[in-house]
Amino acid sequence: MKQISKRIFTVSALALAVSAAPQVSAANWSDTYVGYRYGSDFTEPFNPNDVEKHILQLTHASGYDYGQNFFNLDLLQSDNMDQANGDTRGEGDGAFEAYLTYRHQLHLGKVFDTDLSFGPVKEVALTAGFDLNTKNTAVAPRKQLLLVGPTLKFAVPKGFLDFSVMYAHERNHNGTKPTAEERDITYNDYTVYNVSWGLPFQAGPVPMKFQGFGNYNTAKGQGTTDEQLVRTSLMVDVGQLAFNKSNTVWAGVGYEYWNNKFGITGKPGVDTHAPTFNLEWHF
Repeated sequence: MKQISKRIFTVSALALAVSAAPQVSAANWSDTYVGYRYGSDFTEPFNPNDVEKHILQLTHASGYDYGQNFFNLDLLQSDNMDQANGDTRGEGDGAFEAYLTYRHQLHLGKVFDTDLSFGPVKEVALTAGFDLNTKNTAVAPRKQLLLVGPTLKFAVPKGFLDFSVMYAHERNHNGTKPTAEERDITYNDYTVYNVSWGLPFQAGPVPMKFQGFGNYNTAKGQGTTDEQLVRTSLMVDVGQLAFNKSNTVWAGVGYEYWNNKFGITGKPGVDTHAPTFNLEWHF
């Protein structure tokens, strides 16, 4: 327990210290948008049914002299194929989930005023952050995830392409367990390999972007296995085409691939292959 507490404290201190760094300098750039995603082929573990979801998101990214921030809040409303707690007959509106993600990158070359580029890599960063979630199902998850690790930032003509390797410490809750001690779960520490990208391009006269992320998580004990999640979208700058206002309204299609969801394998609903319709309004 002492070792676990020490690790929690260390990662928390790093995350807080890195997150506080933006106060040193004003933002050089920022992008904020409200997004909407819809799909009817989502899945949930131990559930054999496809689940329809409406997802509202608020996303903010900004950069300053020594790094950048990323914030995303997803509000997910399922249909009654994903039942809320107490809806035993599937007659309600379905489960509701809120999922919050925050990441901060500290660009080490800028901090130490030195060139850390090599090969295709233009900068090396330290990334720290957290995920939090809650969902009103019988399981009643309350994810608390801390992450920290190095990031390689690749030189691309436009946009960004990052690769990170992060130490992860996760706690969660399972309301279906019989005792209070079993309901609050602390997993073994694990590793998250992450690639994220946002690549604008022109398809003839049509301004577009290809964006997304992919995670490979190693097993985290408690009977789990490795887990893979890829969420990506191909978007058209509708605002530029229709109103001559770039980066205001985007529309497109996306895809979510989730294998061994939450590290569970061999059960119904743990593999997701879900196409989505996506909208973004930037302001």
